[in-house]
Amino acid sequence: MGTSPIVAENVAAIQERVEQAAKRAGRKASDVTIVGISKTFPAERIREALELGIRHFGENRVQEWESKAPLVEGLGATWHLVGHLQRNKAARAIRLFHTIDSVDSLPLAEKLNTAAGEGRSLPILIEVRLDPTVTKSGCDPAELSRLAEGVLLMPRLELRGLMTVPELTADPREVRPMFRRLREMRDTISRQLNFALPELSMGMSRDFDIAIEEGATQVRIGTALFGSRRTR
Repeated sequence: MGTSPIVAENVAAIQERVEQAAKRAGRKASDVTIVGISKTFPAERIREALELGIRHFGENRVQEWESKAPLVEGLGATWHLVGHLQRNKAARAIRLFHTIDSVDSLPLAEKLNTAAGEGRSLPILIEVRLDPTVTKSGCDPAELSRLAEGVLLMPRLELRGLMTVPELTADPREVRPMFRRLREMRDTISRQLNFALPELSMGMSRDFDIAIEEGATQVRIGTALFGSRRTR
């Protein structure tokens, strides 16, 4: 299947931005994973992006991904759940996704740990709510240490790092302090627990360059990759 010229141009532009941002930060572009946010887009667009080298994709809703997953099965991609997960959908999410990037409470973590089953090691990120005006989901910063410590006691969960949803501002540069704060929180928790947390998922289409400069290892790209989001 041929790729869409628009998607091809978008991928090239994103990769160039990643390269330049990483260079400014004294990092390598290979240190940064592009996660294509494919919510509301059909499976065909995911296939196009796969052909152009994007290997990680994020979805917000379990139900939507259930309908699309069979159409992109066996393509060697990594599927991320980046949206809020209700506890009653934990078992369904584990069957569909390779990593859950939006764990925000001990009860949810416990549900995932139980549903994962024997022999499973499920990578997760803790979502931290740094701006309550953006989203009601996410762990309160004051609860982060307790949540991280609890997750480390759950044998089927593999805590990999932190995630946040940035503030929506007129000037993307205004979110830099938020990204810096998440990195500092990650470093502090890592020292407290004596446990490596290599992943920082932060930054989206408008501001991922800044997030990379502040230490992002995963950037979640929707509009800049796939174009304007479809309305429901």
